[in-house]
Formats: sequence, structure tokens, C-alpha cells
Amino acid sequence: MTWFDRLRNLATELWPFARWPILIGIGFMVGYVLPYTLVLDHRVKTRVTEIDFTQPTRVYARPQLLAAGVPMDKATLALELKLAGYTEAAKVAEVPGTWSADGSTFVIASRGYMDPVGGELPRRVRVVLGSGRVQSVLDLTSHKPLRKTHLDPARIATMYGAAQEERIVEKLAELPPLLVEGVQAVEDRGFKNNHGIDVSSIARAALADLSAGHIVQGGSTITQQLVRNLFLDRNQTLVRKFNEALLSILLDAHYSKAQILDAYCNEVFMGQQGSQAVHGFAAASWYYFGRPVQTLRPQEIALLVGMVRGPSYYDPRRYPRRALARRNVALAAFHSTGLLNEAQWQAATAAPLDVTATPQLVVDRFPAFMEVVRGQLKQDFSDAQLRDGGLKVYTTLDPAAQTYAEQAVDETLDGLGKRGHGIEGAVVVVDPANGDVLAMVGGRKSDLHGFNRAYDARRPVGSSLKPFYYLMALTNPARWNVASPLDDAPVDLKLPDGKLWAPQNDDHQTHGEVPMVDALAKSYNLASVHLGLTLGVQRVAAFLRSFGLKDVGANPSILLGAVDMSPFQLAQLYEFIADDGHALPLLTLRGVLDAQGHVIKRYAVQPGKGQYQQAASLVRWMLQQVTQYGTAAAIGSSSLAYLHAAGKTGTSTQQRDSWFSGFTGDRLAVAWMGRDDNKRTHLWGATGALQVWMKLFEKLPAAPLTTAFGPGIQYAWVDPATGQGSLPQCGGARQYPFIDGYVPAVQNHCYLQRLENIFTGGSGHPPATGSVNLPAAGQPPAGAHP
Repeated sequence: MTWFDRLRNLATELWPFARWPILIGIGFMVGYVLPYTLVLDHRVKTRVTEIDFTQPTRVYARPQLLAAGVPMDKATLALELKLAGYTEAAKVAEVPGTWSADGSTFVIASRGYMDPVGGELPRRVRVVLGSGRVQSVLDLTSHKPLRKTHLDPARIATMYGAAQEERIVEKLAELPPLLVEGVQAVEDRGFKNNHGIDVSSIARAALADLSAGHIVQGGSTITQQLVRNLFLDRNQTLVRKFNEALLSILLDAHYSKAQILDAYCNEVFMGQQGSQAVHGFAAASWYYFGRPVQTLRPQEIALLVGMVRGPSYYDPRRYPRRALARRNVALAAFHSTGLLNEAQWQAATAAPLDVTATPQLVVDRFPAFMEVVRGQLKQDFSDAQLRDGGLKVYTTLDPAAQTYAEQAVDETLDGLGKRGHGIEGAVVVVDPANGDVLAMVGGRKSDLHGFNRAYDARRPVGSSLKPFYYLMALTNPARWNVASPLDDAPVDLKLPDGKLWAPQNDDHQTHGEVPMVDALAKSYNLASVHLGLTLGVQRVAAFLRSFGLKDVGANPSILLGAVDMSPFQLAQLYEFIADDGHALPLLTLRGVLDAQGHVIKRYAVQPGKGQYQQAASLVRWMLQQVTQYGTAAAIGSSSLAYLHAAGKTGTSTQQRDSWFSGFTGDRLAVAWMGRDDNKRTHLWGATGALQVWMKLFEKLPAAPLTTAFGPGIQYAWVDPATGQGSLPQCGGARQYPFIDGYVPAVQNHCYLQRLENIFTGGSGHPPATGSVNLPAAGQPPAGAHP
């Protein structure tokens, strides 16, 4: 009897007992497994076809300009680099995203970037600082001087969708080849040949784990890992295992190996920060190393590949020894599969982990500024676009200016001690040349979301408003000039409601007739009110409304600043003066790129020809006198005197609000201090907000404000008591700027004084009392200030 006959006889004997299980099995396969497989097949095709990895919207600061002459110091440049996620190198910076310093010389290996106006490629540069500014910039590759370069901008916020996933989608061809091949060498060496599952790999892993006594090798293929991430939960059940195997086979049947690997590299879980999960190697590269995945070295690629096994267990920041050991396992796999030669393997194994100290994952670094950014973005983009569209938003924020502004508010409030309890502060910093908002502090707790006093609070601005109707007067040079006498006499004005309005000076004194510049510098209320009444309250109110202000009533009290404004709005007003009559809207946004890097929105304004430019220049000069001998003379007598800053203090009724608005050659800042309950602060503009402004500019590099005038303005000597032209030899004569053609005729020839000088041997050049001679822009002042 042949073996076939024996087998047939056995089957005949067993059939009565086996037929029902076999028939039931066939029925189960046809009635359940086959339909179930078809359902899973449809799910696989639908799910993978619909895969559109959600990417959050990332928000960036503005790129830091580095060019000869740009104001900069060592502390600020180091801070800019830190906030942009750069790491200080142990020696000389070589790797993108690192920097080193030797005294005032910095070597920076930039990462490159792309933004709405172009961007820059990665490069190594040497930046030399000196005298508070950049002295030179040299490209270390070409060894040629650079006219300018930029640091890639700091990431300042992220707008996540419901999934809270941090992901940067990169196509397979854009990833480093070592990463693509390395993940296969470590996770699934048979990936190119298996059909979604690999029985031999599972068996091999089981033997390795048994030999080691713990899990050392995974048995899942790359396809199975992707299936787990896309379709399944983490429950360890037989049903889930069955589903995983079946789905892996189906996935492998429908999609190419490249498609599966592409999805895997963008989906793999790589870490967690709070509620944000980091997915994909590209996002992990920024999270752990602070730079693009394309710039990673072999040891860094090996760390990421090794961490796939357990990102939390092998977290290099929390468990560096585990991470190092796991990285070296991955490097050994790279070496054994020929991806690294002997020398490369040895060098990579000897290298440290080199992860950044803090995760490069920013949720919302500057809440007050971001509130304004979000408000503007929502006018142009839907909520869905902002949550999941992978947009890149480029703002105007200067991270160093923001940090210094926050510190200035904190230090000033802390310096008040118990008197500072309940007092809040706010700051807005602007580049007056283009209206870019560089910093915004909304309150004492600047790192928390809450009421944004810089943008949303409306408080009386006090004397901060005076320069604007002084400007109105100066637009009529035939009638007014900076030497025009103003009557600082009592005012008793009967209002339409029958009440008597009788304002006073802060010192409760009157000062007779004073030159316009002194009335503004010393903030004399009575002189200012007389000027405003002469101009007409209706005209003053209309002029203020022309700046977009609302709720400006034509009441005499507006002449003393009874207009509620936010620091942001006041900065908008002062930008007009700081930019010599160019009214530019304040911007927080520069532009937006889509997920593919295409520009979809630019935010920019083109300045016009300007208005009242000569009058604005004269007001700027008068505001410089405020910081020399007026209510903000603390600036002129401090180490900030070289800035020749212009500014104006403001104090509202009963000292409820303290204001200072001041600008240099390239920076404008408005500071406010007050209480949310509107109670008295016991602070003047000079004792509160001015201190915030000074602390800010003690750290913030800034260009001095020019003391020169453009065409059409000339200096002349006048008698300040009368406003009439005089001679330099005359006692008390002061030199003031005037618009060409409107210089006062010389009336005071001081003959008697000159004759007296002849007989007494006087020099004939008595000092000009009260006058201020500003040194050349950029030079520290010589001597004391009045």
C-alpha cells in the first residue's frame, strides 16, 4: 500500500468527525473573515488615500539683521541666538544652529530660512561687535565681507488643532539617505522584501528577547508599526494582533514600499511635551537638535532612529545614559549593514548626544503680542486653516526687545516695593521707519494670557497729547514758531453745562509768558490750554480724529489729555512725529507661507510723501528738549544722553495713569503704569513710566536720534522773553530752529550791554540761559545738563 493510499484511508476514517469543524470553518471564512477582510481593505484604501498629515501653524519672529552699523551688543546678540534656538558650541561653531564667541567676535553657523521676502541659505559668518554696533560681517566660507546677513527667525508660537500634533511633513526624497536606510537597518531589515509581516523576523526577535531576558529587538515590521499608528489602539489583545497582521498585509498590497516608508517617517511618534505629541523625524530633529533634519550628523540620525523603540524610555534629556546606549546600538546596525564605514562608526560612537538643553517646541511665548497677531490673522484665514493648514506666519516681533521690555516692567514695578502693589504696566515698542511692532507687554505677568493692557486698555493719556496740537500750531509758521510766547496765566472757562473749568499747573504756580518750547518741555498746562483754545478745540479734536481715534469729544479737557487711548494707539500717534510726518499703520505681521512654502499673503505699507514734515521736525526738536531740561531730564543726565532721545511724559488726573512716549533714531517705545481699579498710583509720568522706558533702553541697542534738520529749517538767535530776533552777543539769547522764510527779525540789538562790555572788558558772549547745545549724534554729551 502506497503512502497516498494510507493517507486516503485515514481521511476517510476521520471525515465523519472532521467534516463539521471544516464546514463550519469554511462558513466562518466565507461569512465573516472574507467580509471582514473586505471591510478592512476598504478602510485601508480610504484611510491611506485620505492621509493628509495635519501640521500646525507655526509663528515666527522677524529675522535679526546683521550688518555694519546696526546697533548691537554682546548680550543682545547672545540673547537673540538663544531665543532663536541656537546652541553655544564648545569650541568654534561649525554645525548649523550653533554659535561661539571670543570676546566681541561671534562665529555663527546659521540654519537658513525662507520667508515672504525670500530668505537666506545656511552659512557660517564671523560678526565683530564694537562701540555698541556691528563693525563687520565676514562669510567664513568665501572669506569675503558681507554687506548684510540675517539670523533665521525665532519660533514664538504654534497654533495646534484638536490633535495637538507637532509635525513637519517631508517627502522621502528630502530626508537624509542615512536616515531612510538606517531606520530599515534597525527596525525592519527585510522591509523591502516582506509583505507587511515577517514571520522569520518575529521568531528571531522572540529568540533574542529570550536570550537577553528582556526586550532587545522588535518583531514588528515598519508596515505593522505604521498600521498601529494609523488604525489601532495600544491594547495588547489577540484580536488587535490579528487586525494588525491583516491590515499590514492589505497595506503592503495596495501601496508601494516608498509610499509606506514616506508615511512612516512622517507619522512615527518621537516624543511628548505637555499635550503636544511630536510626530515624524523632521519635527523630532527640531525638537531635539534645534535644526533641520537635513543637517543632522550620523550620531544624531542614529539617536532618532534608536528612539523609535520608546521615545519616553530613551528620552535623551531625562535619561541620557539609556539614550546613549540605544544610539550606539543603532550606530552598530548602521555599521554592520555597510551604511557607515569603520572610521565613521568609531567617530559617531565617540560623539556626545548634543541635544539642546530645552525642547525647541514653542506653544505661545509672548501672549500679548500673539493676541494681536491672532486677531489680524482671523481677518484673512479661517480657523481650520490656522489649526491644521501648516501655515508659516512671519511677524515683526524682535525677541530681544520683547524680553527687555518685559524685564523693564518687572524691574520698575519690583523697585516700587509695597507702593507697587496693585500697579500694572504695559509697553509697546515700534520701529518708526516702517510701523513694525517689535514688542508688546500687556501686564505684570507677561508670560500669561489675560487682559492685554497694551492693546485693549483705554486710559486718559494726560500731557502725552500736547505735542499734537503744538504740531498743529507749527503748521502755520507765519503765526507760530518754537519761540512764540505762550501765556501761562490762569484759565477760568465756563462750560456749556454751566460748570467752571479752571485747570492748574502741576506745581500750582503760573509762569507768565514762556517760549513755546519751554511750555512743552516743562509741560505747563496753562500755557498749553491757552494755545489750544487759540487754535480751537473743535480743530484739535478733528485733527486727533484724523489719526483714526474715536470718541474724541470737542471738550477743552482734551487739551490736557482727557482722551482714553491704549499704549498701542498712542504709539500709532507718536510714530507720525518719530517718522517726520509719515503716518504708518502699526503692523504685527510680515507675511504668511503655505505648507509648501508659497507666499499667500504679504503685509506691508508703502509710506507716502508725508504731511507737515517741517512742523513734525520742529516738534521732534522740542521733544528732545523735554529729555534735556524738561520733565524727562532724567534721560539727558543719564548714560542714555548719547541717544538724544525725544519724548513726552503724561500724567492723568489724580495720578491715576503714568505715561512716557519716547523715541530714538530707530526705536519708539510707549510705556504706561496704572491700576486696573483706576485708583491713584502716586506716580507722575517721570517717576513711573519714564523709569520703564529708561530701563528698556539701558539694555536695548538703539541708534541715536539726529539733532540735525533737513532742508528748509535753519537756526537763528532769539530773545526768549519776547520771541523776537536777537544777536548771540545779547544776554539770554537762545538759538532756535525756524522754517526758512519765517525767522523773526532782529529787534534786540542790546546796544547798552555791548557798550558795557567794551568798558568792563566783558567777552560780549554771555551764556545763553536755558539753552541746550546738543552734541553730534552718536557722541556722548560733554558736561552737565540743565
